[in-house]
Amino acid sequence: MKLSGHGAGRCGHPQCATLSRRQFVASAVALGAAAMIPGTPALAAPATLIDTHHHFYPPEYQKLWLDYEDARKIPHFPGQVAWSQEKAIEEMDKAGIRTAVLSMASTPGVWFDLGADKASQLAHDCNDYAARMLRDHPGRFGLFATLSMLDIDKTMKEIEYAFDVLKADGVGLQTNYGDKWLGNAVYKPVFDELNRRKAVVYVHPLVASCCAQLSVGTFPAVIEVPHDTTRTVTSLLLSGGLARWRDIQWLFSHAGGTIPMMAGRIESFYGERLNLKKEFAPEGILGELQRLNYDTANATSPPAIAALLKLVPASKVTYGTDYPYFGLGQMKSLEQLGLDAADLRAIGSENAIKLIPRLKA
Repeated sequence: MKLSGHGAGRCGHPQCATLSRRQFVASAVALGAAAMIPGTPALAAPATLIDTHHHFYPPEYQKLWLDYEDARKIPHFPGQVAWSQEKAIEEMDKAGIRTAVLSMASTPGVWFDLGADKASQLAHDCNDYAARMLRDHPGRFGLFATLSMLDIDKTMKEIEYAFDVLKADGVGLQTNYGDKWLGNAVYKPVFDELNRRKAVVYVHPLVASCCAQLSVGTFPAVIEVPHDTTRTVTSLLLSGGLARWRDIQWLFSHAGGTIPMMAGRIESFYGERLNLKKEFAPEGILGELQRLNYDTANATSPPAIAALLKLVPASKVTYGTDYPYFGLGQMKSLEQLGLDAADLRAIGSENAIKLIPRLKA
């Protein structure tokens, strides 16, 4: 793997899938030849990418979110307001994305402060909506089923429904629920079951309720969202969760937040404990963090990818976009970093297929 220190800027909107130099030349020749034959349609680049970080908005959920923001005078995000299934597929086609794995965006508050019963029903309804998207558009979508996590018994039932009835590809969780991060002991039954099922557990951050005032004048998500991924990964590590649930395949958003930068600091504080491997880190601090999977959503700048790929190999990284908050064309930024073709293929789709074999074309 080669990584240059320059070349990628902010997210773009390319109209083609990832191509190696040789593939690009071959495609250009084919396109030129086709153009010389009257009536021959232009050849489109094949859609090959798999987006593991792709949000959706069932009507009931969308209304609750927009009403929540209106009540607090929070400006709406245009891409969310304009979201539709048809628009998502159109944008996927333009960016060369064959399949997008659906997940809920991080919910404001604790499921809109509507209580555990309503949260559980809303999670159920959202999963049903996503399952219909999968049926209506074969091959275009996967599903990380959402779990409310506010009522453990209802959450356990939703796990059974999501996997056994809807055939979900994994579950999608928030980094925290109110004042509890994922290493909290209250979630032990949930993760015991997910571990038994060898599930993919995708984790998306949100601004912790304790920390919204710490952003010193910025929009809270700018700073607090990546930090909250680090908080929940650390809570899973130090609580012994990563050691206990060895069969869960973890996937964390945004290149792990600040984990690549904080890994050495965490190791310096905990790496020399005498009972380290028995207590919470069988493979050592860095070894445990290197077992995890990370997506590239809104983290394709040269420093972010350089830090991530110093922590883990490209085989632990999946392509993510955070659509509709950011564009689907972020592979263009990765292509400009000097990564070799094998690493680009692995990130673009192969690693996602290892996590979710059903997605193989």
